Amino acid sequence: MKILIIEDEENLAKMLKKGLESEGYAVDHLSDGESGQRRIEVNHMDYDIVILDLMLPKRHGFEVCQNIRKVGIGLPILILTAKCDLESKVSLLNTGADDYMMKPFAFSELLARIKALTRRPKVVLSPELKIADLVLNLNDKKLFRSDKEISLTLKEFRILEYFMRRPNKTVARVDLTDNIWDFDYDSFSNTLEVYINRIREKIDKNRKKKLLETVRGVGYRLKTP
Repeated sequence: MKILIIEDEENLAKMLKKGLESEGYAVDHLSDGESGQRRIEVNHMDYDIVILDLMLPKRHGFEVCQNIRKVGIGLPILILTAKCDLESKVSLLNTGADDYMMKPFAFSELLARIKALTRRPKVVLSPELKIADLVLNLNDKKLFRSDKEISLTLKEFRILEYFMRRPNKTVARVDLTDNIWDFDYDSFSNTLEVYINRIREKIDKNRKKKLLETVRGVGYRLKTP
């Protein structure tokens, strides 16, 4: 899951980015409303949710929210605000915000709000993903193959989840880096390949049926038997 934070309070933004990344999210940060709106308009398909401050330089968060809704972008928006009057809250929701939080707030509550907003799919999703004898539990973040638990890092979990939601589909390298890492990922690094090799080692080593394969010149595919 990938999150865009638009917040000009540098310390708060750093705290949020660090905390969310420790939970396994990929996070980008921008510090003014103008560049934030431009990023959303151009790259909204890359993100799962926007955390948007109201009091931003160059363009007010209220205006950013209003403008992206006018062009039909339905990306979930969680507003951070110091305003607490009823009229402000009503205006925020009417302009297209999905939720809002008052500053200061607890990080645990922010996490809960993010999870609530991003688990509103059009169809009900199972808490488990399964391919052959490989089972990924999304709630507990645990992986099993042939009923034996396999330890994963958070990044490995996110990569494998991305594959398991797309069984038998060739996933391009750029799709993985865009969705798992932040905007500053070095496309010339071999970081992705290192993670792919680790995952392959964990799920396929010493097994007759290999699930994760390389599609030469394109990317990777998690295949069903």
